[in-house]
Amino acid sequence: MPSTSTRTATRRTRRPRTATLRVALATGAVLAVTVGCSAQVVTDPAGAADDKPGTGTGVRIEPTEPASSSPSAEPVAASKPPATPSAKPSKSASEKPAPPKPKTVMASGAEGDQVRELQARLRQIAHFNRAPTGYYGSVTATAVSSFQAKRGLPLTGTTDTVTWQKLLGMTKKPTAAELRPPAAVKPAPKPDPRCMTGRVLCISKNSRSLSWMIDGKVLSTMDVRFGSQYTPTREGTFKVGWKSRDHVSTLYDTPMPYAMFFSGGQAVHYSADFAARGYSGASHGCVNVRDEKKIAALFDAVRTGDKVVVYK
Repeated sequence: MPSTSTRTATRRTRRPRTATLRVALATGAVLAVTVGCSAQVVTDPAGAADDKPGTGTGVRIEPTEPASSSPSAEPVAASKPPATPSAKPSKSASEKPAPPKPKTVMASGAEGDQVRELQARLRQIAHFNRAPTGYYGSVTATAVSSFQAKRGLPLTGTTDTVTWQKLLGMTKKPTAAELRPPAAVKPAPKPDPRCMTGRVLCISKNSRSLSWMIDGKVLSTMDVRFGSQYTPTREGTFKVGWKSRDHVSTLYDTPMPYAMFFSGGQAVHYSADFAARGYSGASHGCVNVRDEKKIAALFDAVRTGDKVVVYK
């Protein structure tokens, strides 16, 4: 059995080892923190009851890294602030959205009662200088452009919602007489002597008129239009060779209603273009009539073989 002196020496020798172990454990904990490991608590069995470092013989190491939902053996990367979506450049207060484009109400090629009303209203304020026809042609487009120019509107020649509302506010509802005015009665020109006998279509280039005559008596008169300088209407005395009520030109593929042919392909017939454009256009040599009712009645009255006189 060891002596008392021997046991004392042993105790003295062990105490430094215990202190050394505690220092080593503390150092290990510090090293663990240094390399970023997850938090660990190292205790000495004798100090297990201590809950504050330095108050007992045990050693407690507090966590030194941010708490996470799950421990990780990998180093924790530096956290970055959440990305915020870049804000879209805002329009300056001076910028305004473009106004919606006006809708088209009527345009070239349209026809009907609304076109006739448009023409009558334009006529009230001196932008349309003829009787309404109900057909939206180049003459109507020019009249609309004239109205738009006077009111500071875009010169489109098309009747859009803005143009139409402006016109409605400046004019009154057309009367029946304004929509369909009676044709002006022109005094019949003195007929060519060749027109004084028989049944004759007496056509004057100077007065631009056609007179239907029987034995020197004028039964009806109507406006007519002739061919251009490149396709002139032939002058002279002819006869109606044949008639075609719903004729369509095989050469120009255009309608020639109530056609009465007198010289080859030249005929007296109704022209929708003449009704819409007036004398701003020309035929390809035919004698155009713009009053459909009058030409329809004339077509029924004229017979094959009746005389046709074209003169200046």
